[in-house]
Amino acid sequence: MNDMTGKAAASHAPMIQALLNAGMRLTEALREENEALARLDLSRAATLATAKMQASDAFAAAFGAAMKTGGSAQGELRVAAEKLAARLRDLSEDNRRLLERAIGLQSRVIETIAGAAIPAARPTTYGGLGERAMARQTPALALTARA
Repeated sequence: MNDMTGKAAASHAPMIQALLNAGMRLTEALREENEALARLDLSRAATLATAKMQASDAFAAAFGAAMKTGGSAQGELRVAAEKLAARLRDLSEDNRRLLERAIGLQSRVIETIAGAAIPAARPTTYGGLGERAMARQTPALALTARA
């Protein structure tokens, strides 16, 4: 490695290290939220969402800054970056799966509550021949979320 290449790599090391630090913060936030979601501790998971978003924003900013310098990780930093990328990928996939599961469960709970509440909210009515009118079917509910 010539002297100029060595100096360039050394000047990019702080940016790469900042990126790694931000990535480690994001892995910790994802890990904590995933643990809460796996336990179906949805209130805890909700409180951790802000930390996850902040860690994600910090990681994106560090990544953008590292890309602007045009540098790339070398040697031990490269190995650490590759391990971190794999860990983030795995945690993100788990997070998506666990969030989908939690949203599905919450959706079923809401549908059950809504289904139970609708007949109670309507007074009993009678048809033209004095029979009870048929109860209406509970309307379908749809929820969407962005994780």
